[in-house]
Amino acid sequence: MRWLEGKTGWALLALVALLFPLFAQNNYLISVATQTFIMAIAALGLNLITGYTGQFNLAHGAFMAVGAYTVGILTVDHQVPFWIAFLLAGCVTALLGYFVGLLSLRLKGHYFSIFTLCVSYIMFLLIEKWESLTHGPVGIMGIPAPTGIGPLQFGTPLSQYYLVLAFLVLGIWIMARIVRSLLGRSFMAVRNSDELAEALGIDLMRTKTLSFVLSVVYAGFAGALYAGQVRFLGPDLASEVVTFDLVMFVLVGGVGTLLGPLVGTVLVTYLTQSLQFLQDYRMVVFGPLLIALIIFMPDGLVGTWLKRRARRADAQASAAKDAAGATATPIAPAKEGRSHA
Repeated sequence: MRWLEGKTGWALLALVALLFPLFAQNNYLISVATQTFIMAIAALGLNLITGYTGQFNLAHGAFMAVGAYTVGILTVDHQVPFWIAFLLAGCVTALLGYFVGLLSLRLKGHYFSIFTLCVSYIMFLLIEKWESLTHGPVGIMGIPAPTGIGPLQFGTPLSQYYLVLAFLVLGIWIMARIVRSLLGRSFMAVRNSDELAEALGIDLMRTKTLSFVLSVVYAGFAGALYAGQVRFLGPDLASEVVTFDLVMFVLVGGVGTLLGPLVGTVLVTYLTQSLQFLQDYRMVVFGPLLIALIIFMPDGLVGTWLKRRARRADAQASAAKDAAGATATPIAPAKEGRSHA
């Protein structure tokens, strides 16, 4: 399985994603895959603040709605070109995330999570009630698809699939650079212990706020892509259900792993689509499966695999060390018996 690790494994995943439309039976499956990749981008952001920094943000889905509504409002009501609105969606989400982070990150543990859940509900109410800005319960209709870039056009499900895939690859690459850098090590130090991080000279508030802003920027751009792909927005996008779905994706794949959010999003989406024939009863099957996974594999699929691989490597290293020690130990010569004359 070592050939699946590192760049080879990522290249194989990219190849599978590139070839998927060739085997998809219809545009519906391609659209489902596109939305799956969009949710994976948002899940990557949630994993940064929760998995790498240890702050359980329950307003993540609401920030995704902020990015989506920014694109919808600017393009439909003010005729702003899509890509300008797309960039502004990231800026608006980052600015809002900065101020929410300054307030919420003064709290720790469950208090932080409860506060962000309240923030999420407030944002949902604003989207639902502020009709002059967000169109209220009616939602925003007629959002334009992403405009073409040179010869590239994005008006078809296939072209949007590859557009979102390109953003997913870019998001994973940037996230890998972040978590493997000194900044990423600072995030993990905060996750392990605030006291330890402070002893190492890390500014706790600045580090947590930066992680929070970076994570919600991922959610904002995911929401912007969602708006351009679905073309319709409603207040439900800001509900806590979206956040809980993202949390489920991260938990199933593996918290604090780079591959986990992607694996969790794809696997859960595939299972829910496969169980659609059960209609309202599909959660009767899916629910126990999810509970069993969390009980027996609390680190998620990728996290469990990484831990088992690490234990196997340690066992092999210990065995090799013992074997080398036994080989290097000289054998004491046998004592000669006394000779009798």
